[in-house]
Amino acid sequence: MNILDKIVENKRLEVEQRCKAVPLEHLISSASYNRIPISISTKLNKEGASGIIAEFKRKSPSKGIINDQVKPVDITTGYQEHGASAVSILTDEQFFGGHDLDLIACRPSLNIPILRKEFIIDPYQIHEAKAMGADLILLIAACLSPQEVISYSRLATSLGMEVLLELHDANELDHVCEEVQLVGINNRSLKTFDVNIERSLRMAAQLPSDKIKVAESGIDDPAQVRLFRDNGYKGFLIGENFMKTNNPALSLKSFIEKI
Repeated sequence: MNILDKIVENKRLEVEQRCKAVPLEHLISSASYNRIPISISTKLNKEGASGIIAEFKRKSPSKGIINDQVKPVDITTGYQEHGASAVSILTDEQFFGGHDLDLIACRPSLNIPILRKEFIIDPYQIHEAKAMGADLILLIAACLSPQEVISYSRLATSLGMEVLLELHDANELDHVCEEVQLVGINNRSLKTFDVNIERSLRMAAQLPSDKIKVAESGIDDPAQVRLFRDNGYKGFLIGENFMKTNNPALSLKSFIEKI
């Protein structure tokens, strides 16, 4: 069993418990559920946008602890101040050290989109994202069937959120559907955690022209962003490169200045 299989197996048990603890009707009646989400598509298409989706991440299965000495509100507001187009907040606790409260705490201070970075394998989690104040969700093709991607994307869209569909190789292109607004290519394998930025470059031409392209993971050089832009990418999900420093927000600022 690879790490992705372990994460998904654990997530199914976790979602089952969460459904019992907080019924769906409680999520729907929460204050944030009726909030109008901010469009990441609009932000990424804006002229002069950095395109960077800056991530708050404490740890990962491949790197262990990255930075657990900082507060999510401090980091994400700093990201916003220094030019991030959006922020990504991990909510998986067991493998990434995240928590729902991280996203909930950051929402009032941000006027840029928030991506709920999570392993979504059940519609309940989409309602959770809406109730937390997320503007878009991540769907990982490796965890879902093409039909599940369509169904989950329709649900997210009906709630006003957008969808970032994550692919890892050309075999997953059949997951791309009309209901998805953004397609991301993860340069890091979720099975082996090896990183290869060539993956995004190779697959760029295979992605539909009407989808916003997002390069994910392994980006640590402004020159890479320029190269991705030349290949049609408008979004760049970067976490570890900023989080491993003493001041992630200033690291983002310096990175953007060099693009």
